[in-house]
Amino acid sequence: MQKKRWQIAQPLTPQANEALAAFSPVLRQVLFNRGYATDGEARAFLRAETNVNTDPFQMMGMDQAIARIRTAIDQEEKIAIYGDYDVDGVTATALLVQSIRSLGGNAKQYIPNRFEEGYGLNPEALTLLKADGTGLVITVDCGIRSPAEAAHAQSIGLDMIISDHHQPAEGVLPVALAVINPKQTGDRYPDKDLAGVGVAYKITQALFASMERKDTDIQLEDFLDLVALGTVADLAPLIGENRVLVRKGLQKIRETKRQGLFSLAAVADLSLPRTTATSIGFMLGPRLNAAGRLESAEAAFELLTTTEVQRAGELAQQLNIQNRLRQELTRKIQQEAETIALSEDPAACLLFAVHPDFNSGVVGLAAARLVETYYRPAVVGQVLKETTRCSCRSIPEFHITKALDLCQDLLIRHGGHAAAAGFSVRNENLFALKERLQMIALEQLGGMDLRQTLNADAEVALSDLRIELLKHLEYLQPTGYGNPETVFVTRNVRVTSVRSVGSEGKHLKLVVTDGHVTFDAIGFRLGHLQPELPLKVDLIYTFETNEYNGRTSLQLNLKDVRASGIPD
Repeated sequence: MQKKRWQIAQPLTPQANEALAAFSPVLRQVLFNRGYATDGEARAFLRAETNVNTDPFQMMGMDQAIARIRTAIDQEEKIAIYGDYDVDGVTATALLVQSIRSLGGNAKQYIPNRFEEGYGLNPEALTLLKADGTGLVITVDCGIRSPAEAAHAQSIGLDMIISDHHQPAEGVLPVALAVINPKQTGDRYPDKDLAGVGVAYKITQALFASMERKDTDIQLEDFLDLVALGTVADLAPLIGENRVLVRKGLQKIRETKRQGLFSLAAVADLSLPRTTATSIGFMLGPRLNAAGRLESAEAAFELLTTTEVQRAGELAQQLNIQNRLRQELTRKIQQEAETIALSEDPAACLLFAVHPDFNSGVVGLAAARLVETYYRPAVVGQVLKETTRCSCRSIPEFHITKALDLCQDLLIRHGGHAAAAGFSVRNENLFALKERLQMIALEQLGGMDLRQTLNADAEVALSDLRIELLKHLEYLQPTGYGNPETVFVTRNVRVTSVRSVGSEGKHLKLVVTDGHVTFDAIGFRLGHLQPELPLKVDLIYTFETNEYNGRTSLQLNLKDVRASGIPD
């Protein structure tokens, strides 16, 4: 377990302190840390307003896409929405299927099976769709790195619109009727951080602006719950337009009419009226993802679109059971991948572990745990008969998709983001790929002091932590990737009680005091610190409420704990 580096933000300037005088001192500092140093900027951020033009027709290809979709609807063509099997892909698929149907279109979903078809477009599926009479395929959350598959669709006379948010390959775009992706070169849309479901929402926004709706009971805003689910679960930055969409989407979830969300919240023991982005990230998202990780994502799609109470209950129970199995599989594969990677080269700058028995649905989660533990990029995959499928997770210092771009000659396909990616490789190229990736990592990371940096907004005393502070911090919601929760450091507190809790004692439970006030503290996955914890400690944490058995209390959610006096 790597020791972590603590970094506390610089105090706000006198000018910013004066400009932000209308806010509480702690909120001033937090706003300044996030780049808001004037009253106007701060208020726009807190109200989740954006000052950029969000007209969807700015997106390259949108005019052509809308014209073709309108023709398909008018001529009653079969339209297939081809999505990915993660939460972003499933919510984007559900959004476009339901919105096109509300316009009178004949839309259906196609979500590939992770284990039989793999990620993204595949020619066999496109051929089957064509044979079934489909005239138009619209991809969501996939397709931007599938030029060969797009060419196949063209060769069999299948019209295709590609919508995606992943980074396009340098200088290579698939040939289609329209390619909608704000990251493509020359695209004028100002916000480049939309998730796949966000791009699908912009297509729906353009459609609704262009056509008369057959089902006037359905409004554009009714799909914002799906946008919030997919955006948060896919770790899209919660800034700019995403922040606006997710805040509105959370409100839709809290008052949802979607039967599947009622049932899913019930099995997750979540109060829907109190749903936050954190609830999506740790409770709703993992359960929706579990279907595609272990079997087929069709169950998650059906849950989000069904109106039948009994069916929604059955599906929610199924996803809950699958999520528990997913957790067990992840723990097992993480342990085995750790053994493989460290036995080959414990000092490697990139951890690499593949095995025939690994489940390809959870290898990405295992890779994420390796990154969390060792602060190195990690690749974990399943070896099949002829090929190996891998998922990658990385650290800010190493752009994993750019690294894979440098190995393109060895790969069948690949794609992703800076921090997460996936690829497939022929087994005869597997060793050469591993060697090259580790060499690239060594060149870029060798000699660095690789430790996770925990960023804190301010150093405070325990006596500063009052319920009023939490009310002020609530204005920062939704928090998550790109707009992190407020993090505090408190030094030289006394530990009056310490124990490890949870399965295998993996969590840490403390009671701490400064002699004036006392707080409970919980440190998830910090149970390993318990045996050697000293009496006086420094804490880095978020401040939150804890609800248990109908009782609400204030607590510290620990990011790290260490002996007092150790320099940052």
